[in-house]
Amino acid sequence: MAGHSQFKNIMYRKGAQDAKRAKLFAKLGRELTVAARSGMPDPDMNPRLRTAIAAARQANMPKDNIARAIKRGAGGEDDANYDEIRYEGYGTNGVAVIVEALTDNRNRTAADVRSAFTKNGGNLGETGSVGFMFERVGLIRYPADAASADDMFEAVVEAGADNVESTETGHEIACSPDSFNDVREALEDRFGAAALAGLEWIAQSTVAVDEDQARTLMKMIETLEDNDDVQSVSANYEISDEVLLKLSA
Repeated sequence: MAGHSQFKNIMYRKGAQDAKRAKLFAKLGRELTVAARSGMPDPDMNPRLRTAIAAARQANMPKDNIARAIKRGAGGEDDANYDEIRYEGYGTNGVAVIVEALTDNRNRTAADVRSAFTKNGGNLGETGSVGFMFERVGLIRYPADAASADDMFEAVVEAGADNVESTETGHEIACSPDSFNDVREALEDRFGAAALAGLEWIAQSTVAVDEDQARTLMKMIETLEDNDDVQSVSANYEISDEVLLKLSA
């Protein structure tokens, strides 16, 4: 699948974001609240809430925090009305970027997102301007020692996933968003908790960036991800392992 090799980039950014625990928990809590409010507060009857709970547990969010966030949504205790907004635009070197937000103030969020783009060599476009370059996919990753390639392939087929790539660094499974929860739960029943599991925008093709371009792009993405209203940032860049190591240093 095109763009599937971007796992290393996804993992790099998630690692940086996970370091900011308090902010991450606040964003996960907001998604839990909105998910609980948008459907049944029972995760068995609400796929979005089930996904949000899984993401919160993956980030080691305390059980009490998860329960309070769900209660706020189910009981209407949170007075804020959050709008789901998707922003699209271009970063340095023509890299396509999708920003997903949950906000109680559209004007504030739009201004903040536009500022992050313009201050880092990018420009914000209209909705749909880059979305066609991406595919919404459920992604699950296990370390290489979780199973043999044959065992993982068998489990993935039985679970109903679309694709699996097994290498010396790990197993990378892709599935449709509609089947994501079923696939994740089937694999976790067999192999335990996944190293990475979530819904991602995966690029159909990628744009290579050099070290200087990557630094500017990462600064923009980190600014966006540091915004309280922004839930996720996806982009179609491709950064070499050598440059990633330099950025991580």
